[in-house]
Amino acid sequence: MDYSATLIFAIASFGLAAVLIWQRRAIPERLRRGMAIISLILVAFAFFLIVYAFFSAGT
Repeated sequence: MDYSATLIFAIASFGLAAVLIWQRRAIPERLRRGMAIISLILVAFAFFLIVYAFFSAGT
């Protein structure tokens, strides 16, 4: 199975989280909490996809 889409999604979600952490003072207060929650959900889903790919790699 081709996992390139999973890898791209994981890199993009972790990249978004890193940008939000580094630029947290430049983001307006009203957007900060919503973007952080969305980023947390994306990172958690990317982590799930990575773990699922490892478990299903043997089959």
